[in-house]
Amino acid sequence: MPRQASSPHRVHRIADQIQRDLSELIPRELRDPRIGLVTIADVQLTPDYAHARIFFTVLGGEPEHVAAALNERAGYLHSLLFKRLRIHTVPTLHFVFDQSTSKASDMNALIAQAVANTAKDD
Repeated sequence: MPRQASSPHRVHRIADQIQRDLSELIPRELRDPRIGLVTIADVQLTPDYAHARIFFTVLGGEPEHVAAALNERAGYLHSLLFKRLRIHTVPTLHFVFDQSTSKASDMNALIAQAVANTAKDD
């Protein structure tokens, strides 16, 4: 009998729980000077729960250095999540810098510039 895919609601619930737990664990458990103030923006799980892409933003650090530090400590964070989550498979964590906020800021600047140019032309 083929195994049915898990409910999409369950995937979202688990992703939300991982996001909440990592938001608490990272500042409390990681004492790495490369990591500034990290905010977990989103968690995307594979349907089999084997991998999780953790999208983050950072204040007070270089995104590349923070991503490297978080990915170096992903195994440790995985073990902490294993103790907290009540699921059979805790996903392997992959940290990715979330560029959506910087892209939105750039877009807002372009819009403001276009509005200013239009007002100047009128």
